[in-house]
Formats: sequence, C-alpha cells, structure tokens
Amino acid sequence: MPVAIGRNGITVAKREGDGATPIGTLPIRRVLYRADRIEPPQTRLPVEEILPEHGWCDEPENPFYNRPVDLPFPAHHERLWRDDHVYDLIAVLGWNDAPVVPGRGSAIFLHVARPDFAGTEGCIALAMDDLRGVLADAGPGDTLTISARF
Repeated sequence: MPVAIGRNGITVAKREGDGATPIGTLPIRRVLYRADRIEPPQTRLPVEEILPEHGWCDEPENPFYNRPVDLPFPAHHERLWRDDHVYDLIAVLGWNDAPVVPGRGSAIFLHVARPDFAGTEGCIALAMDDLRGVLADAGPGDTLTISARF
C-alpha cells in the first residue's frame, strides 16, 4: 500500500523537528479519532475521541514533552484537532516514550495521508481505507517496523 514518510526520509538518529521518520520497531499504543468526522475505527486497541482541547507537547525542555496535553498549553505544542483531515484518525506509536528523552522526537503517529502523499513531519501516513484496514487487524502488543530495506 502507498505510504508517506517524513519529508526528509528516515533516520536512525531522530531529533525533534528534523522532518525524518525514525527507524525502529514501534509499539502501537492506542487510537485517536475525530468523532465529528468519522465513525469509530474497528480495532482491538484502546480508542479515544479527539476533542478540540487536545494537543501534544513538542517542546523538549518542557516536563510534558512527547505527552498529550490539554489546550491552552503554555509550551510549544501540536494541535490534534486540525482543520485538515490528516488527524481524523491517528494511531499513537511508541517512540521516545519509555523513557522520554528530551529532543529525541515527539508525536510520531500513524495517520491519514494527504491526497498527494506529501512527506510528513516524521510520522507515517496511509490512505484512510488502508489505515482503517491496518487498525482493524491491530491489537495490544502489536508493533510497526520502519526499516531502511525496501
């Protein structure tokens, strides 16, 4: 299936803001979705609705770095409630979360691709139907592997 990766490719040395997708085997933690736009996904993973006040801290010096936050939030963050559709369905991937290392990258998601499959900020993106298919097969303990081999 077609996939979009970071606009700067993939890397073994992921850093905040580098525009690259990290190489590795990442646990699929949970699923977030916009209930005002789509039906809940079929999956065995934990599922939560995205609300207008949901964000994700991407400020390395902040104690909430690479964690979900409620908005307004004083440090730099990403809004999960977006005007476009790329975050209508998100699988949160376990990158730099156990433990969190400041600056090693944040908000690495599996999400909906733009229509032209443009590069992401470091996430992996699929067409909505493909993403729904992946999540339908996913359950607790499942992982996603990003490698340099094609």
